[in-house]
Amino acid sequence: MDAKRHWDGVYLSRDTDEVSWYQSHAERSLELIQRTGVGSRASIIDVGGGASTLVDDLLSEGQRQITVLDLAGTALQAARARLGDRASEVQWWEADILEAELPENGYDLWHDRAVFHFLTSADDRRAYADVVRHALKPGGFLIVATFAEDGPAECSGLPVMRYRPEELQAEFGAGFELVDQEKEQHQTPSGVTQSFVYCLFRRIESS
Repeated sequence: MDAKRHWDGVYLSRDTDEVSWYQSHAERSLELIQRTGVGSRASIIDVGGGASTLVDDLLSEGQRQITVLDLAGTALQAARARLGDRASEVQWWEADILEAELPENGYDLWHDRAVFHFLTSADDRRAYADVVRHALKPGGFLIVATFAEDGPAECSGLPVMRYRPEELQAEFGAGFELVDQEKEQHQTPSGVTQSFVYCLFRRIESS
């Protein structure tokens, strides 16, 4: 089964507040975004955002240039239905991040709490980092949240990678400065605790 079919199937088989990664509010992500100090006109992309409620809170905080990209069209449809009229204020992009033709230096802030830990191939991780370097402005911010070293070994029936902050730093290389890091004990809707690590990087300005 290909990845798109897998994730569309997940969202067709469960309500959006039943999936293990569901958060009523993405509090840790919002805190880190606020720490960057980006203004309301900053261009923000939420990679793997799907049906996440992060976009709701970003709109409520006054952000006006938000892109939500996800492989699963079913997840994006759920988010749009939830937002109602406000959905027109967001750019929705159904695509595989490794294949999407993102604008060069198009984003001030890149957020991902859903995709990177599923990239178990070193080639895919290098390709992802290349996409980030292409699309994120010099001086821009990269927030990546993954399962921590003591997190689960798989999610939604798929194997995942687990990281320490220094390991995430190594994946993106010297062009990214680690600004902040946070741990989170995420409670799934079924009551299971999952350990996440959040890393905030700044892309070093080109000389």
